[in-house]
Amino acid sequence: MPGQGETTVSVPLTPTRSDLYWRRIFNKYDRDADGKISYAELKEIIESREYEHDLPDNVVEKIMVLADKDNSGHLDFNEFVEMMHNPDFKAVFGHFVARYVHSIVPHRGPVDTTGRWPGLQYHSTRDGVVSTHSKSIFNYSDGTYEEEYSCWPPAVCMILISLVEIVMFCYDAAHGSTTAVGPLAKMFIYNPNRRHEAWRFITYMFVHVGVVHLLVNLLVQLFLGVPLEMVHRWWRVTLVYLAGVAAGSLATSLTDPRVHLAGASGGVYALIAAHIATIIMNWAEMEFAIIQLLVFLLLAAVDIGTAVYDRYWGGAVTNIGYVAHLAGAIAGLLVGIGVLRNLEKRKWEKRLWLAAVIIYSSLMMAGILANIFWVDHFPATQL
Repeated sequence: MPGQGETTVSVPLTPTRSDLYWRRIFNKYDRDADGKISYAELKEIIESREYEHDLPDNVVEKIMVLADKDNSGHLDFNEFVEMMHNPDFKAVFGHFVARYVHSIVPHRGPVDTTGRWPGLQYHSTRDGVVSTHSKSIFNYSDGTYEEEYSCWPPAVCMILISLVEIVMFCYDAAHGSTTAVGPLAKMFIYNPNRRHEAWRFITYMFVHVGVVHLLVNLLVQLFLGVPLEMVHRWWRVTLVYLAGVAAGSLATSLTDPRVHLAGASGGVYALIAAHIATIIMNWAEMEFAIIQLLVFLLLAAVDIGTAVYDRYWGGAVTNIGYVAHLAGAIAGLLVGIGVLRNLEKRKWEKRLWLAAVIIYSSLMMAGILANIFWVDHFPATQL
């Protein structure tokens, strides 16, 4: 029973956001991932370069005496959490733990100047009156999303798609054409007169009109697609990319029924919008989320706006399929919300996920049915 002026800390019995936070810190200390922190592991951390010349030699022994309640020679997760909450422990090691935590978990703001840790709930007794103070760690921390970047499994999907596009372009160039009229281009381009060859609604992404068209799409899909793969894995990014490609061809077939379509712009714009989707769904876990969102929105708006202006008011002769860009972006946003990883699900995000799935499925079904049954809208099929 704490006496007058003493402070105790309550540890919740059910998992909370602060539990998840401390679990992440615990796992950082637990070098061999055996679910406990041994004396050797703690000593290795203390003697690392980060703390060299900062801590006296007997610090590890003091920590173990204070924290190892069952004298087992190691700290389990509960002991670790109690240790982090223990005011006596803070007097010995708190400053250095705070610095270590800052080095592995980015923060929006500093640790509380009182020495207390954000995200913990404090119950203090003073003159017989109990008061509760709490701060949410998630009001201070971000960077969780950035910590999810991983090189394993390797992000190769966008690289492979890019290689196929390069090989096909080089093959047609070797046969005398770089303007989407080579043998492979004729086979895979979206041709409104050959809509019955359904693969063309997807394979047009491998066909490009000129070197500049190819290079721009390659650069964008590699710079945007590979980082997405490193967090969300290849199959999710592939779904987003192909969803944008399919949406681009379906939308173009309905709005410009006599236009040939080539290029990976539908998929590229799906990747741009997928970044927007993942920023929205992981807003609290990302660094500089608002800046990233504004950059992607600005890039997409400027490009699509320029294409629309050139097409209708600029007087330039252009065949830029801005409808494919716009449809690809919409598909990327909706499918991105539906399939990309959401690091922390909230109620409103679940409702947004359901709405995105329903809207995308409805739009795609409408586009497919229109292409099948609205025969008079399209040019005659050539066999």
